[in-house]
Amino acid sequence: MNLSLEGKYAVICGSTQGIGYAIAEELALLGANCTLVARNEDALKKAVQSLDSTLRQQHDYLVADFSTPEEVSKVIALRVANNPVHILINNSGGPAAGPIIEATEAAFLNTFNQHLICNHILTKAVVPSMKKEGYGRIINIISTSVKIPLKNLGVSNTIRGAVASWAKSMANELGQFNITVNNVLPGFTGTQRLSTLIENMAKRGNTLVDIIEKNMVEEVPMKRFADASEIAAVAAFLASPAASYVNGVSIPVDGGRTGSI
Repeated sequence: MNLSLEGKYAVICGSTQGIGYAIAEELALLGANCTLVARNEDALKKAVQSLDSTLRQQHDYLVADFSTPEEVSKVIALRVANNPVHILINNSGGPAAGPIIEATEAAFLNTFNQHLICNHILTKAVVPSMKKEGYGRIINIISTSVKIPLKNLGVSNTIRGAVASWAKSMANELGQFNITVNNVLPGFTGTQRLSTLIENMAKRGNTLVDIIEKNMVEEVPMKRFADASEIAAVAAFLASPAASYVNGVSIPVDGGRTGSI
């Protein structure tokens, strides 16, 4: 099986911590030249320096705040002007938890811009390069909520579903150019994002964090949370030549928690 990414250039969003950083680590180990994208420049510098470069990979970073799509558009335009892009990892932090009936209209609009609009901007920017190179992998890190909506995540459920539909439409159009578009759907993963959600749930329910965490673990057939590296391994496979005929799918990586086939 050919998993080598030597000579390939990847742009990985939200990649200074959590799942995004784990994906950058995995792609670098497979030989990819990685461009990390996030809003914290100090964290970006530290992350870039820690990536594997034993195959003479050249890693760099772009500073962009996904709450400002215009900024994302500017930085990706500079990136594609200088180097090809073979792999795009669309990944951005989720919105605050809460019942959908309590969500403001601004929360929906902001989240739509941060996720779907920024994904679209990035994809439009890199597709010409992918067509020229004859190789493209667009991988969206979304959520299992695109299969079954999650409790207390109304805004996230809504926008994640829109991103999944966007991705399927894009896959149908781009497959003819050897560009695949797929979604990775993480389940409960041991990241800062999950810790924050658990803490907020505990406060809202006036209960202990340990109890919330225990109840969540019990929902997973494997009886544990995922490590970010386990999500990254699936993304790395989708980015590789070995996944050349996998297109337009949403793959849960959730230990079996999602209650649908």
